[in-house]
Amino acid sequence: MAEIADTAIHERQAEVVFLMQDGGSGPRSTGGVTLWAGSESYMGDEARPRDDAIARDVDGEDSDDAVERRESTVGAALHGERLDKVVVGFVPEFSRNHLQQLIKGGWVEVDGTPVKSPAQRVRAGQRVAATLQPTEESRAYRPESLPLDVVHEDDDVLVVDKAAGMVVHPAAGNWSGTLLNALLARDPASAALPRAGIVHRLDKDTSGLMVVGRTLAAVTALTRAIAAREVQRRYLAIAHGAPAQAQWRIEAAIGRDPKVRTRMAIVGSGKPARTDVERIAGDGRFAALRCTLHSGRTHQIRVHLAAQGLPLVGDRVYGGAPALGMQRQALHAALLAFVHPRSGERLTFESAPPSDFAHAWSQVAASGSA
Repeated sequence: MAEIADTAIHERQAEVVFLMQDGGSGPRSTGGVTLWAGSESYMGDEARPRDDAIARDVDGEDSDDAVERRESTVGAALHGERLDKVVVGFVPEFSRNHLQQLIKGGWVEVDGTPVKSPAQRVRAGQRVAATLQPTEESRAYRPESLPLDVVHEDDDVLVVDKAAGMVVHPAAGNWSGTLLNALLARDPASAALPRAGIVHRLDKDTSGLMVVGRTLAAVTALTRAIAAREVQRRYLAIAHGAPAQAQWRIEAAIGRDPKVRTRMAIVGSGKPARTDVERIAGDGRFAALRCTLHSGRTHQIRVHLAAQGLPLVGDRVYGGAPALGMQRQALHAALLAFVHPRSGERLTFESAPPSDFAHAWSQVAASGSA
């Protein structure tokens, strides 16, 4: 559930990943695609990082030591008010939630004594002092030395085989340990790129291949290729149930679930989405599937299959359950193909599933075939 963060951001997303210009903040058109600074569109559910926050933090200007202390005397108009409301009054640039966390952490004093209850009432004439600490978000976009399985690397692109459990970029509940943090550590120059060069994403618990741009030109070219449906993405999936067909196409618009806002659903007001599905094996209880994306909506494969009574094994969000040794959703990005942004050569990469998925797949394959 925590995967889907920042609903408003993703409901505003456009079809392509919009990019940041060199020093600019307005739009520009490139081959029919309008590029905006600081915008994005991923096939996923994590909050958008701020590009300026990434660059600033890597430069070392927003370190943990860069804190500020502010003080204020409670006026007559605030007599009897909650402490957190008083602090908001003289620290307006922070959210009330963040200031409440500062209070609970002992960073706010009343007449020289730390007070840890945001709801405590204050009296006129009392002196309130707050030692400001950076928000979790501002501390998130920094280099972290993390293991990365690099499948291909050149001056323009990086192809990685993302491990299940790794979040692509920082968001609520996952402010560190992300692919973005790893990219910043691996190549400091990536701090100058939108989202450190990330142009698409995988859900936290989905394993497999991703391509990352290493220059602004490469990011732009990859973005345009994704928008034009020129990047091929093929997945392996294991679902509960027995498909009635050997091959079929699912075309159904996907949008935010109107009843459960932390989920996606097939809705008439959603964005067009197409998934081609092929049954590789099955035993009546489980099916081993090959899925090809023709669009990149949030949780697209998971939503499309669940809507047909075929929820992914391990996908508790969409009706699946742990089975076959899989505790996470049984989805792996197995093939990625795209045209190299500089050479024009078509590159194709394949990834073998991790051990938990491979073991589950072998059980289905051994018990039945298409």
